[in-house]
Amino acid sequence: MLWSGWGDPAKARELPEQVRRLLHDLLGVREPTAPAAALESVRLPPVALEPGQVRAFADLVGARHVLTSDEARVRHTRGKSTPDLLRMRAGDGTDAPDAVVLPGTHDEVLEVLRLCAAERVAAVPFGGGTSVVGGLAASRAGFAAVVCLDLSRLDRLLDVDTESMIATFEPGVRAPEAERLLAAHGLTLGHFPQSFEYATLGGFAAARSSGQASAGYGRFDDMVVGLTVATPAGSLDLGRAPRSAAGPDLRQLVLGSEGAFGVITRLRLRVRRLPAERLYEGWRFPDFQGGAAALRALAQDGPLPTVLRLSDETETMIGLARPDAIGGGDSGCLVIAGYEGSQVSERRSAAAAVLTGLGGEPLGTEPGEAWAHGRYSAPYLRDSLLAAGATVETLETAGFWAGLPRLYDAVRLAMLGSLGSPLVMCHISHVYETGASLYFTVVTAQEADPVAQWDRAKAAASEAIVRGGGTISHHHGVGRDHRDAYAAEIGPLGAAILRAVKREVDPAGILNPGVLIP
Repeated sequence: MLWSGWGDPAKARELPEQVRRLLHDLLGVREPTAPAAALESVRLPPVALEPGQVRAFADLVGARHVLTSDEARVRHTRGKSTPDLLRMRAGDGTDAPDAVVLPGTHDEVLEVLRLCAAERVAAVPFGGGTSVVGGLAASRAGFAAVVCLDLSRLDRLLDVDTESMIATFEPGVRAPEAERLLAAHGLTLGHFPQSFEYATLGGFAAARSSGQASAGYGRFDDMVVGLTVATPAGSLDLGRAPRSAAGPDLRQLVLGSEGAFGVITRLRLRVRRLPAERLYEGWRFPDFQGGAAALRALAQDGPLPTVLRLSDETETMIGLARPDAIGGGDSGCLVIAGYEGSQVSERRSAAAAVLTGLGGEPLGTEPGEAWAHGRYSAPYLRDSLLAAGATVETLETAGFWAGLPRLYDAVRLAMLGSLGSPLVMCHISHVYETGASLYFTVVTAQEADPVAQWDRAKAAASEAIVRGGGTISHHHGVGRDHRDAYAAEIGPLGAAILRAVKREVDPAGILNPGVLIP
């Protein structure tokens, strides 16, 4: 993973000249005056751990699994949000951990957490490093040091139960490797978020991830049937049956907890058969309202495709559904419908009847296949835009169908009001019988302080989401960035409940301090 950007550095590319001219003419984007910092020039605070503390961690996991080099610290600094990358490109490594510790077993994780509690050292669980909500920047206040708990050594497929259709993994397995291992058994998770190429299974669970095929396979939290968790107070082993009436489901307390309640060390996941066929196609609707009504009809009355997405007029015009061919968009609103598994032809025909009856125009398979080809490319485009002098970031929410138009308008107006004349695009990418998600992409010219610029816009959008009745996050999580809005969403009593759980499982408060808990 590129330390100051997304993904494979070999896949990074400059924007075409015509796109640069369009950015300049439309938004006033200008080339940055200073180049991005090199890794060796990133400014890091001195290592705050005492030599004896470093040796104590080494005694637990082995000396070669405790890293204090500048490069290791830089590569484990923050996540991949636009503010994270802007700070790294400016050479700001102030949030770097003092050491990177790589445990190899559940028991080693337990011992590391106990040592952290005894020494007042904060611990930040780290999977693929793909957080976009400030989930990897712990607060240092009241702590002697901060260590990054890199889970990449916990990277095994432990068991496949083809009778129950459950696979047991360790948390550090990256999503492509999980799919490769399952494919050998004729199975798949079916979880393909935009972070797929680099994110880990433990990270998916800790952030309540939702993949692009959620209409067919469900969200990641739908897939989790069991969890093993290490906390400073001991271990939790959760999930004895698919469903239970034995009190509140504590699995739900761990899912989405972002490392604040414990470190997930084992996951038992529902799997599906590998699809016999995959087909993706495009449809055009005259406007966003009409397209949303068609998606609602499929979600409520069926048949529901495996993938179902709707871009608004601006996103369709820009062509953001095809990040590999940005600028080559069209009129109206683009729908992508994908079908995986069996009876694809029958399901496609039945859905086509619904879409046609509600005003949709079929575009054939070319738009769908183009989307599938570029489905993981958008973060690379974001990096190219940053390098060209644009501020570009995403935010997302979800709401019930009846309130979705008001929520859509509120967030757009908040972006326009805080940024002047930005380009604001949106799509629906996750649908349910009762509602859907809204995923916004915003592009504008960078100001002198682009981090403050986005902070201002994000605050306005968050307030609009809360006032508009939406959730502050559908699938990115809370982290530090959404913590205040999350507090408003759950109310004072909800926040007090979370703090009570935190005190019980993490009395010293060393787990990812400053993240999630209001």
